[in-house]
Amino acid sequence: MTDGQFNVHKVLDAARAATGLDDFGDDWFREGLEVLLETYDRNVVDEASRRQCRQAVVAKLGVRLKIQAAYVRYPEILRQTVQTPVVVTGLPRTGTSALVNLLAADPETMALLLWLIYYPEPLPGWRPGDPDPRHDAMVAHLEANRNPEFDKIHYAHPDLPEECVMMHQYSFDGVQTGWEIMLEPYCQWFQNHDLGPLYREYRDQLKLLQWRRPGRRWALKAPAHMWALPQFMALFPDAGVVWGHRDVVSVVSSICSMTRMVMGQNMWNNDPSKIDLNWLGGQVMEWYARSLERGLRHRAELPEQRFLDYSHDDLVADPLATVGAIYDRFNIEMSAASRAGLQDHADRHPQHKHGKHGHRLHEFGLTEAQVRERFSFYSSLI
Repeated sequence: MTDGQFNVHKVLDAARAATGLDDFGDDWFREGLEVLLETYDRNVVDEASRRQCRQAVVAKLGVRLKIQAAYVRYPEILRQTVQTPVVVTGLPRTGTSALVNLLAADPETMALLLWLIYYPEPLPGWRPGDPDPRHDAMVAHLEANRNPEFDKIHYAHPDLPEECVMMHQYSFDGVQTGWEIMLEPYCQWFQNHDLGPLYREYRDQLKLLQWRRPGRRWALKAPAHMWALPQFMALFPDAGVVWGHRDVVSVVSSICSMTRMVMGQNMWNNDPSKIDLNWLGGQVMEWYARSLERGLRHRAELPEQRFLDYSHDDLVADPLATVGAIYDRFNIEMSAASRAGLQDHADRHPQHKHGKHGHRLHEFGLTEAQVRERFSFYSSLI
């Protein structure tokens, strides 16, 4: 049982009061919301962080209300077909962000831009092509609150793509912000429930954003899609899945470091020193090993022609060659405008542009031998 701060009825009422709306759509999302609130209540002890988590939940509920209102106001949204997606997945820290950023530089491609994720609903009276004042406000906010250390790990900008899991948050499902899945009861709940409703809502969310900013195809990415490949491919049967690979020791070390920073920001008011790093190392390694096991098992049951593998090192060495292989594999035309956009992005965004992320595996109580043993099922495949 959660306390008043994380009471499900109170957070729902707070979102209604903040927006003046009351239609949350299908009630299935409430199960995940209740588990998430219990997870925060059980694990987040710092009072400022508790308030921050509650405020984030209320804000996401508000976005959910606005998305549902858009579906009602513009019924043509849900009559659309999602344009052919290319989705990047695989373990995190394998260059998935760099690759989807590059794919999104093709002017014929749509992507989940950060500012659109925060403001997916159209403003009242909005017309296609109109400027949106929320975009400039978000640019100013992000620049004023930028964290140079986090930029070395993952550089975010309102006009760059972000992970699909950021849309999943409005369904109160998926991996959330990457630290909730390390905690109970959310960790076990997520691994053992039906992801079908989440992905059906996600498809509708893509329709909303596609309706606002049409294009020929989607470029999407999330390592978390490894948990739901059957659901994804059933809803998007023409999708091409691009799977990133990298040495697992580098992956685990890097994602431990990133999770430590994110968890510190959300659980202990920007004080990562309060995190038990030995515990965190074990949790991170196990979570991503299970993610990969699930993904590879599902992949083996799906048509292999819908997949393409790439290596992190090859992407760094020649990013345009990786994109060329993707376009060839999935019969995507490389127009002159496409090539120019891709080349311009590659030229302006070399590796480590925002600084090099330093990380050390031993800080998290792990050894290289432990990591290689846990991922032995994978290392033999690459």
